[in-house]
Amino acid sequence: MPASKPVPDIYRRLGVRPVVHGAGTTTRYGGSILRPEALEAMREASQALVNLDELNEAAGAAIARMLGAEAAFVTAGASSGLVLQAAACIAGDDPARIARLPDTRGLRHEIVIQRSHRFAYDQAYRVAGGTLVEIGLARRTQPFELEEAITDRTAAVAYLVSPFTSPPGVLSLEQTLAIAHRRGVPVIVDAASMLPPRENLTKFLRLGADLVSFSGGKGIRGPQSTGILAGRRDLVRAAALNASPNQALGRAAKTSKEEIAGLVTALELFMAEDEKAEMKRYGDLCATIVDALADIPGLRVVVEQDPVNRVIPHAVVYFTPDWVGPSGHAVQVALAGGEPHVYVQQGAHQGGYADEIAIDPINLQPGDETLVATRLREELTRR
Repeated sequence: MPASKPVPDIYRRLGVRPVVHGAGTTTRYGGSILRPEALEAMREASQALVNLDELNEAAGAAIARMLGAEAAFVTAGASSGLVLQAAACIAGDDPARIARLPDTRGLRHEIVIQRSHRFAYDQAYRVAGGTLVEIGLARRTQPFELEEAITDRTAAVAYLVSPFTSPPGVLSLEQTLAIAHRRGVPVIVDAASMLPPRENLTKFLRLGADLVSFSGGKGIRGPQSTGILAGRRDLVRAAALNASPNQALGRAAKTSKEEIAGLVTALELFMAEDEKAEMKRYGDLCATIVDALADIPGLRVVVEQDPVNRVIPHAVVYFTPDWVGPSGHAVQVALAGGEPHVYVQQGAHQGGYADEIAIDPINLQPGDETLVATRLREELTRR
């Protein structure tokens, strides 16, 4: 059995055990490791008081310059960004409407979304009083379905960019933008988990998305409770008016001066990094895991990367028809319950398929790849 990882003193005092996180940047398991430089920026920001309106404006301007966007705003996580997207499109910058939310009677409040893009976090759109209007089937949407769904009650069209959510038959972002904009309706994009690659910070805006929400933690490795909302100047301004420090719907999703400073610093560092070298490092980590499992009969173990579903290299374990060992779910449960806790991706609820296990290396710390490979081999060969 691999040795347990050292436990930070604060967690030891609380009786909480750290995890080895091979399941991506899942918030439930801590998101990602905060950059030391971002932590130092947060410490420095804590030493003085500032006007939050001024800080929001200055930080937003700095982020907008980095992204080539008209405007940007620091949110309290990507999910908060979805709430503010809906609020901005429903209430705009009208103080009376802002004060009414989530009461949307008499306002444009419907948000059209493809059925394949429905996911747990779209509840955030309803927090602001939005009503979701589904179109299409699970794996197919026709252009006319979006055309017919847009009415005088439509506030926006929502588009999800996330692994395993856009099969070939659904409307592309380009198609969605063309149809919605022809009718004068904004398109709001959730791209929370799509960083890296860094090109996504600008790609969706270049295509014409009106508001895009990103996580400020995850791949950027800023404070986990931050996010970026970027896009049209008028809609970003409306989002800011619906957000903290204003007494509006978004007040509950508050970002502190420290978090804002940490995010700006982390984003600067993220954009300056060598992505090619980063991807090679992830590929090498995955290759170590694959090599350690490749000889187990009944398994097909490979490194996979593609532009849509696995945007960074993953080590993927496929169970072939010849497999006679434990199920993927049983292996996942055993890893999570062991010592140390090891989390991996498994099953359709995490974007994959029931007959596979995937390891996302983005949060693996030095030595973790060997530990994960060892624990996987133990559980896969357990009889």
